[in-house]
Amino acid sequence: MRERRSTAWERTPRARRVCLLILLFFAAVGRCLPTGAESYLYRATLVQAAPGKLIDLIDTYKAFFPTLTASGDEPPIWMRHSQGDRWDLLLLFPMESYAEFFRSERIARRRTEASSAARIQAKLRENTAWQEDVFVEGPPLKELRGRAEKAGFFHVEMFEVLPGRHGDLRREREMENAYLKRLGRPENAIFVRESGAAWDLFTVGFYRDLKHYAESADIPESDQESAARAAGFESARVIGPYLRSFIHQHHDTLAIAVK
Repeated sequence: MRERRSTAWERTPRARRVCLLILLFFAAVGRCLPTGAESYLYRATLVQAAPGKLIDLIDTYKAFFPTLTASGDEPPIWMRHSQGDRWDLLLLFPMESYAEFFRSERIARRRTEASSAARIQAKLRENTAWQEDVFVEGPPLKELRGRAEKAGFFHVEMFEVLPGRHGDLRREREMENAYLKRLGRPENAIFVRESGAAWDLFTVGFYRDLKHYAESADIPESDQESAARAAGFESARVIGPYLRSFIHQHHDTLAIAVK
């Protein structure tokens, strides 16, 4: 019996075959992503500090960010919980796309920096009680950094959508942005889930400070009604109930810039 000759694929080292399969999977997923304003990939990381370790955790992240830059990755946009959900920190790690993030050159640079980052990563784990990651498509990095650099206060809304209502929620968020724009208020950055944790969509509002966030209370009711109807709502008072008709779960968090 003639011996079967191995193929080039079989002769490829196993680790390399696994990496190629992962890249092919992510490329296929990328072709199925929703089209729209969200075109940049982020890893959104929600972190709860170990008891009494929040300041240590923040300082450890600050020490970790230079290792990201050294490995060719972008440092995150981040914020610190003030009121609301359980997390203490929200970090948006820029990836651009799976194909870009997992380029062989960038993987090699991360491996080069891995030994110097290992101690810091161990410290991060030591100071973390809980962590959740969700990969999301959001606004371009340059736009998001520009807004974050001018902001000191944030409003984060995270949603789990009812079955089949993902498009409806997305449209409602866009309608609400149109409403805010007509009132001269900051629009929300929209992030749509690609994979990871259960959050299907979340938005972040960027404000100078708490006073800026609260200025909406001074807008005349007539202006609110006019803006709501122009944005496609029946009236300003139904915006909240209309939003809730699409969602299973909704978490609100107020956050501040990390100093």
